[in-house]
Amino acid sequence: MLQALPRISRRRALQGSVAALVVTGLLLWWLLPIEESSPRGRITFSTGVTTGVYQRYGELLDKEVARDLPRVAMELRTSEGSRQNLARLVNGEADFAIATTDAVAQYRRDGLPGGYRLRGCARLYDDYVQLVVPKRSKVRSAAGLRNKRVAVGQDGSGVRLVSNRLLTAAGLDPERDITPVSIGIDTMPERLRKGTIDAFFWSGGLPTTAVKNLSKRFEIRLVPLGDLVDELHAEAGPSRHYRSAVMPADAYPEAQDGEAVPTVAVANLLVTTDAADARLTEGLTRTVIRSRDRIGKKVHAAQLVDLRTAIYTDPLELHEGAQRYYRSVKP
Repeated sequence: MLQALPRISRRRALQGSVAALVVTGLLLWWLLPIEESSPRGRITFSTGVTTGVYQRYGELLDKEVARDLPRVAMELRTSEGSRQNLARLVNGEADFAIATTDAVAQYRRDGLPGGYRLRGCARLYDDYVQLVVPKRSKVRSAAGLRNKRVAVGQDGSGVRLVSNRLLTAAGLDPERDITPVSIGIDTMPERLRKGTIDAFFWSGGLPTTAVKNLSKRFEIRLVPLGDLVDELHAEAGPSRHYRSAVMPADAYPEAQDGEAVPTVAVANLLVTTDAADARLTEGLTRTVIRSRDRIGKKVHAAQLVDLRTAIYTDPLELHEGAQRYYRSVKP
């Protein structure tokens, strides 16, 4: 004989419904992003010359920010390079920028205004210094540039900084022993092709599109620079940030004849100031790390962005927001 099930009172049924709603609400709170937790605002990102890696990286990062941080609007501003980027940060003309470690160290060493306010967000990728000459050129080393017309980068660029140091390390006076031409990578290739300069220095990720395109329509050669690293390190100070590196044979196949080229490399940093909002900085740092593979498909240098090395932003201490992100992903 079947027994009748006990009747559930309306009060107990109501209590059960309320409990279920509470549990559901907690689950939704846990699983769904809360809009107020997402940073919001407008930021200015200072990049580099229009045809350089900084600018291309910035364009791709802008798309990633639009997807990951929908309440943040990012404006890109081209620049002459690292030194101008740092000046913009401390002057309040930019919120984030890319700069080489040697440029940061030099900025602080020179005691320029606001240097103490600079903060690191991430170590990105290395720039490789490239000395490009026509293939028929007799220049086989930096010392061979004596009495040549050499494009050394714009005044506010990291290229100008490293080219001057390399020329000095090679025993040349950057102002007297060559004819320095202050132009950027946007015009260097064409000037070399037309013969109005004899060589140009460039410091950028591999491969740099402008150099790669030039190699396909004009015979060029990359001059080895690796022999100057010891001389650079002897200077100490900002020069300690340079390291020996090798451009692989397939960086510019048409220019290298299957040979790797020893050179000098320097790390790039994502930089901000102590005034940057911590939540926004945390969000941008997260996007930089998470977007590595997508950006790296189009900017090969970005494939080297790595969580394990990103925290090493010497000579800058990490911004509070960047620290929050790295702590959140620490195993």
